[in-house]
Amino acid sequence: MQRKYVVLILLSVLSVITFLDRNAISLAGQRITEELQLTDGQFGWILSAFTIAYGVFEIPTGLMGDRFGAKRILIRVVLWWSFFTIITGFAGGFASLFIIRFMFGAGEAGAYPNTAIAIRGWFPAVERARAQALIWMSSRIGGAIAPFLVIPLQMHYGWRVSFYVLGAVGVVWVLIWTIMYRDAEENHEPVTKSEDGVSWKVWLSNGNFWLLMMMYFCYAGGVFFFISWLPRYLQNGRGITEDQLAYSASLPFFLAAIGCLAGGSISDLLVKKIGMNWGRRLVPLIGLILSGSSMLMVAMITDNSVAIIFLALGLAFMDVTAPVSWAVATSMGGKNSGAITGAMNTAGLLAGTLISVGVGYVVTSFHSYTIPVVVIGALLIFGGFLWLFIDADRKL
Repeated sequence: MQRKYVVLILLSVLSVITFLDRNAISLAGQRITEELQLTDGQFGWILSAFTIAYGVFEIPTGLMGDRFGAKRILIRVVLWWSFFTIITGFAGGFASLFIIRFMFGAGEAGAYPNTAIAIRGWFPAVERARAQALIWMSSRIGGAIAPFLVIPLQMHYGWRVSFYVLGAVGVVWVLIWTIMYRDAEENHEPVTKSEDGVSWKVWLSNGNFWLLMMMYFCYAGGVFFFISWLPRYLQNGRGITEDQLAYSASLPFFLAAIGCLAGGSISDLLVKKIGMNWGRRLVPLIGLILSGSSMLMVAMITDNSVAIIFLALGLAFMDVTAPVSWAVATSMGGKNSGAITGAMNTAGLLAGTLISVGVGYVVTSFHSYTIPVVVIGALLIFGGFLWLFIDADRKL
């Protein structure tokens, strides 16, 4: 097997782990809030602690990866967040859980920028969307299987044990990564020649860069509703029982995995057929508009079975955007791909913070999830139309 495919497998497994660890808190949310006596508003702040830290450390860890290589940075950040995943099981109240989730987010912030650096080192530009598609598909597989791991563990052994188990999995991955991975430059197998560095002044004055950031803000707002609030929405907003939750919460992520793979593959095919610009634009443009429309349907549907299907379609259409966005950001950034993808994801994490906190307060105040679902639907449609103006073939 070619080394680049070994790299892709390792990164895909890591992507599964990131979403297992990330989604565990929302799946355990009902039990955590009851045991620690937290309100929905407080739980929203705990969810946002992750996104705040993720946003703060996203760009620095991307810059570190650009300088020191993906191997060294991923070893450090995965060990860091795995430790705080385990420590989550020792939380005793709001303050301790908030701090632990903040530290956890600081570690996970380095995952995807450094994954993008590794992908750029081992894969040519025309293959990157498919490689990113597999990475993002794996993250959704992690989200899909998380309910089947976390819920049985917390039902039989308590919610704390699930975090001990998931943290240990991350440590095992680090051992395998340390042995099997070498950065492309270290292995003398670089795929592309590095471009000259670009200053922050150039980035901040570039309209195309800001359009990409705005689009990703819209996309991530939708994604974080699923990551942070889907289990609580299904249980408290739709009346789904804990026994039914595993299947209901996993279906959107299973379909999203297909969406990720399809989005990257179709986009790479279109690039070869119609060129880089529209080849990258079309898939997320259509996907986000369909996703937003699906979410608006969810707000109007009363039948739970039908609503869950539209939720699943909403996330599936949403996630055709992920691999294309990261492929565009990686190509746009060149040698600075870690920092550019970090900046883009920071915009997404700002949306994630607002969604995590905002949904909690809206639900506490109005005792309804309809308003957040409608807002997310509108945001996704707006993000889709932004692709009409993003130049996917333009470098900084």
